[in-house]
Amino acid sequence: MNATEQTPEQFRWEHDSLGEIEVPKEALYGAQTQRAMTNFQITGRRMHTQMIRSIGKVKKASAYCNNQCGFLDDERLKYITEACDEVISGKLDSWFITDCIQGGAGTSFNMNANEVIANRAAQLAGREIGVYDYIHPNDHINFGQSTNDVFPTAGRLTALALVEVLLNELTELQHSLLKKAKEFDGVIKMGRTHLQDAVPIRLGQEFHAYATMVGRDIKRIRVAFNDLKAVNMGATAVGTGLNADEKYKKMIVPVLSEISGITLSSAKDLVDGTRNCDTLAFASGALKVLAVNLSKMCNDLRMMASGPKAGLAEIKLPDRQPGSSIMPGKVNPVIAEVCNQACFNVIGNDVTIAKAAEAGQLELNVFEPVLFKNLFESIEIMANACHTLRLNAIDGIKANKENCLFFVERSVSPITAFAPHIGYANASRIAKQALIENRTLREVLLESGLITEHDLEIIMDVQEMTKPGIPGKKRLAKNKKKEKVEG
Repeated sequence: MNATEQTPEQFRWEHDSLGEIEVPKEALYGAQTQRAMTNFQITGRRMHTQMIRSIGKVKKASAYCNNQCGFLDDERLKYITEACDEVISGKLDSWFITDCIQGGAGTSFNMNANEVIANRAAQLAGREIGVYDYIHPNDHINFGQSTNDVFPTAGRLTALALVEVLLNELTELQHSLLKKAKEFDGVIKMGRTHLQDAVPIRLGQEFHAYATMVGRDIKRIRVAFNDLKAVNMGATAVGTGLNADEKYKKMIVPVLSEISGITLSSAKDLVDGTRNCDTLAFASGALKVLAVNLSKMCNDLRMMASGPKAGLAEIKLPDRQPGSSIMPGKVNPVIAEVCNQACFNVIGNDVTIAKAAEAGQLELNVFEPVLFKNLFESIEIMANACHTLRLNAIDGIKANKENCLFFVERSVSPITAFAPHIGYANASRIAKQALIENRTLREVLLESGLITEHDLEIIMDVQEMTKPGIPGKKRLAKNKKKEKVEG
């Protein structure tokens, strides 16, 4: 039977420091979890399932270390370890019922774990749940620990597990962008600055720039999240390690590393590791920068895909769904739009995380529940956004070569390439005249007599305009040298 199958008539009485409280008879949680369920009805969302796995690993590691230190006998260790393994496997998820936003710095979640593991271990030993005379939530499951080292450590383990999915998605996205950069390398389009015509650029160069940007995000996120591998287990309440045996303090992080599969280290300063959350704010900051970058890229994609007849229409995004309930045939860039919104959400989460990190007082930051809730959400939202952007947009983008070239040929901005040959003032005059008279740059240049048709054709190489150097310089110099020799 799980938590959702309880009926109002099935209760047992449990006691804590505040007195008696009714708990569902078959529930593996106890009094403190029951109080938390009443006190913290905030989001309607429980702790992240990966956070449940993580605290199971912390409790398993602690039980082993306490056994090695002589504080927990082999028999109890056996049952506690089996119960922890069930937590880690997800078998006991339904009994973790505390809201993901809660007062008490995560104490309710820690006690939820302590109670569930104690009661399940008692069951495995053939004993009655809710009695705690054989295995106690505090005296055995939480021995040598505090919420103030358990909760932040479990949170960091969770973030480190989740971010690997994001990093994989970012790597795949970067590969897709590089593939498109190669595919579009020969497509010449109009570059725009200030949303005004600038100079020609290759569409492939733009996509390569996106790939480079994503590469920086990957590096930033790796660096930021690497800091989360320093945990404060053994710090207990305020970082001084009160009630944590010295041998336990030396063992706990290496043992937890082995159980979690993540190479952790003990925070150099446990007082600092208990009271300050700047490493978490830094990790969130890296996610925020990723969100800024992805949103900017999606803005570009939507603009380049605008149309299909009255916009730029330089690229074609895959059709994903009908776009309007009133306008037949309309198709919207919904994938780019949803990614924009995902990015807005993550940027907002970063503000919450910054406020939570800043609001900590003295020896403990009590706002880690909302901090971790938003950090986990940001990681997952970004992973999902990268996945859907790659799969449903980037991989299927097509270039409209004709439209791209049309804007280049229609613009007077290629006059920039002629400035080194005819002078800036003359180039400005030619550009202005072409705009006023609605004529092509080619026509006005030839009419001016400032350049021959032969030289114009050499300089007006838009492919060369997308590369470093002065367009036509080498070829014109070579021609003049040849003419001089022949003359």
